[in-house]
Amino acid sequence: MSKIKLLLLVAFCFCLPTTFFAMHSKVFIKKTLLVVNNQDTAKKTTKSQLFYFGTAVKPAKGTLIKTVLLYTPSTGYGFDFGSSSNVKIAPKGFCTEKPTYFSVAVPEGNYSIEVTMGSNEKSSNITIKAESRRLMLDQFSVKKGGQVTQTFNVNIRNPKIDATTNISLKDREKDTFNWDNKLTLEFLGVANIQSIKITPVTTIPVIYLAGDSTVTDQDVEPWASWGQFITNYFNNKVVVGNYAVSGSALSSFKGSNRLKKINSLLKPGDYLFIEFAHNDEKLKGPENTAWESYSKYLSEYVETARGKGAIPVLVTPTQRRAFNSDGTLKATHGDFPDAMRAVAKKMNVPLIDITEMTTVLYEKWGDEMSRKAFVQYPANTFPGQEKALEDNTHFNSFGANEIALCVIKGIRELELPLKKNITKETLAYDPKKPNYISAWTLPMSARFEIAKPDGN
Repeated sequence: MSKIKLLLLVAFCFCLPTTFFAMHSKVFIKKTLLVVNNQDTAKKTTKSQLFYFGTAVKPAKGTLIKTVLLYTPSTGYGFDFGSSSNVKIAPKGFCTEKPTYFSVAVPEGNYSIEVTMGSNEKSSNITIKAESRRLMLDQFSVKKGGQVTQTFNVNIRNPKIDATTNISLKDREKDTFNWDNKLTLEFLGVANIQSIKITPVTTIPVIYLAGDSTVTDQDVEPWASWGQFITNYFNNKVVVGNYAVSGSALSSFKGSNRLKKINSLLKPGDYLFIEFAHNDEKLKGPENTAWESYSKYLSEYVETARGKGAIPVLVTPTQRRAFNSDGTLKATHGDFPDAMRAVAKKMNVPLIDITEMTTVLYEKWGDEMSRKAFVQYPANTFPGQEKALEDNTHFNSFGANEIALCVIKGIRELELPLKKNITKETLAYDPKKPNYISAWTLPMSARFEIAKPDGN
């Protein structure tokens, strides 16, 4: 395909109406964009990129956006993924009350994002998600006439490790926001955004996550994992780099070069959180047991982190939602949680016992109420969903947030140095006194997919 034809196709795709996306979620437009090497437009610079919005704004520096500009690879910034029709450019800022995406092409790295918001016309209640639905700002209110700047950090990654080695991405991953060589911010609720400043940061600690579908950034609703919600509970002195992937075991995570990628980036003071078992326990072969290969791989991961001066943290697997007739929870992970506990004790590694915490959590909710934390929805809840969703492993956003709070509890109890980076607004959490979905009001993202993540 010629370059001209490709650009015409991309332009056509971005002009499709928003309703097309609501019905089809991960559509061919996203795949078309992957053909374009956005790294060519991502300026390799240590300087900030500053975007102002408004018809009456006259900034002394930065880029002024006075019209609803669509993202294209040639410009490298703009409103994205069919959401431009949701946007109105006001005298000072852009206004939206529907899910809106704004993207900027940037190279791999960590970035400080400063978002200034507020309006003289109305109050705002703004939720911001970054990349594949990482929660950065949860229903933040700005009174009419007010102006507030919020700052958070976002990790941007690509599969490249060195001149000859890359992460082996799964086909489904290639369609996600995490791997498209640009920073994407999703604005939900009633938002009036005046400016966005994007600044590379290189010295802050990175919290790397290695895990499976219960940890990864789930790209689309209604699926969610704790790794994409824990971002909301840290201040802007750290950043989360979530390399977890659905369907992975310790061996396949390493085999796809994800551990090698993390190792290439680790520096002293970073963290490596390691949670596996859901898929390890299904591997065949006499050596693939909790006490053999699983324990050996865990030890290797720990040594990898320590070899770079980073801090490893072992996290036992989340429980599956499986109840006995007496209301207690079935133990479906066999010896794997005990094996991880043994490795932690032998190697003197901090351990967060999420298996124990989720046992308490689910039993407190009970059989019926615990369903509300998982992807269990009647038919026709989401566009194109003709059959009921009945999943006892994968969480919805409410459930994923509860697990993230369990991990935060573990960080506090271990007295990790990371404890000081938990936001002061994050209250103490007790699985014996969990939250309930009746109080959950986080806006859902616009993109859906019915097919379940890999793994179980």
